Amino acid sequence: MRSSLLIIGCFTAGCIAGVCGWLPDSAVAGTETWSAGALYVLMIAVGTGLGSDRKLREILRAVRPRLLFVPLATIAGTLSATAVASLFISRWGLAECMAVGSGFCYYSLSSILITELTTSSLGVQAATELGTVALMANLIRELTVLLAAPLMVRCFGRLAPVCAGGASTLDTTLPVIIRYAGRDMVFISIFHAVIVDFSVPCFVSLFCSMV
Repeated sequence: MRSSLLIIGCFTAGCIAGVCGWLPDSAVAGTETWSAGALYVLMIAVGTGLGSDRKLREILRAVRPRLLFVPLATIAGTLSATAVASLFISRWGLAECMAVGSGFCYYSLSSILITELTTSSLGVQAATELGTVALMANLIRELTVLLAAPLMVRCFGRLAPVCAGGASTLDTTLPVIIRYAGRDMVFISIFHAVIVDFSVPCFVSLFCSMV
């Protein structure tokens, strides 16, 4: 919860600084360059973190085909719900909404990717807006799991917070999943997050190319 609130605080501070004109013109003018650089660094960090984690090797050795149904259910359910939700949103089309949903709770990576990949087709302002929507939508999804995990387990079963948590079940939401769904869900949660993590750049890039 603390890390999520910190993300919201940093985002809010950036918005306030931009609106109030506290940033120097040189920083504002170089926003696209800074965003691209942050994206590349983030992608390297994600790959390095996953590749060097010993848990990943253990998980890959112990993986069973049926475990794939959990991340596949998360991906299919998220994309289906996003497609339905796009019917009620006039501001954005199906491709834009699907790109946002493809963040799967990985708000840092998906928001930067969406902004960068849609700038040429939507323009800087609209792409930034869409990236902000992705940030807030996926952050709210994570906070929902943190706050409603007990209710999810009670109403929908122990896998509910895992699927709802998306990519965050590797770290942020893992403690609440363990607490309310049981310690035996650790392996499933981590495996689920690894698969979903890898899918985020693929699906986001795919749907952004359709914008």
